[in-house]
Amino acid sequence: MNWDQVKGNWKQMQGQLKSKWGKLTDDDWKVVEGKRDQLAGKLQERYGYAKEEAEKELDEFCRAL
Repeated sequence: MNWDQVKGNWKQMQGQLKSKWGKLTDDDWKVVEGKRDQLAGKLQERYGYAKEEAEKELDEFCRAL
């Protein structure tokens, strides 16, 4: 699955995303609203990931779907 598919199914994907990245708040999810770059930024902020690490996590999530 690619990010466009995740974005297209955002409402359905939120549960899986929230279970994977539980440190993000409901407000964080409202800000993200399917935008990959916003989610990468929130992962960096909440988990202390480097930009490349956040992107890698998102890529791995998409591949696992």
